[in-house]
Amino acid sequence: MIESASDETARVRRRDAVRALRALRSPSTVSSVLRARLALRRCARVPWSVRVLGRVSVTNHHRIDIGARVRFDGRTVPIELVSWSGPLTIGEGTYINYGCSISAHAGVSIGRNCLLGTYVLIMDNDYHDTRDHTKAGVSNPIVIDDEVWIGARAIVLKGVHVGRGAVIGAGAVVVKDVAPRTVVGGVPAAFIRKL
Repeated sequence: MIESASDETARVRRRDAVRALRALRSPSTVSSVLRARLALRRCARVPWSVRVLGRVSVTNHHRIDIGARVRFDGRTVPIELVSWSGPLTIGEGTYINYGCSISAHAGVSIGRNCLLGTYVLIMDNDYHDTRDHTKAGVSNPIVIDDEVWIGARAIVLKGVHVGRGAVIGAGAVVVKDVAPRTVVGGVPAAFIRKL
């Protein structure tokens, strides 16, 4: 039997509710669930299984969707999520560490089970034209597939597609597409090895 979209949505909501009830056994979990509800209240979709430790700053002018079991750890430095004129989506099971800043003008999509290290910067716009600094820059969407690891202080710039299972080394500046299951690093990020 094929499930309709509404049946699938209802099933996911029931599953999330059951997980949330199980989590209520721990006071620290209750605290992180309530913190997520408060910090992410401007987002379009936030399942009850999302957890926030510390602070998350949200600016939502378009749409921000958070998947189930996403973890935000902004205890040392706040995490920034900004959706200007494009959608920002974060897939289920993704972990975002402190100091990360994610900005979407054309759109940023982060897949499932990704790990973002400290101070990672993901932005799909340069915020100014290279010749005339008074003009806005051109935006190109960023797509980060499932199971991607991004090291501390890495920068992912506009128009990049990061393939499934790729690893971006600490401090790398990614300006072009990254193939699936590869390790890249450096400035600009270059191929290191295949996984």
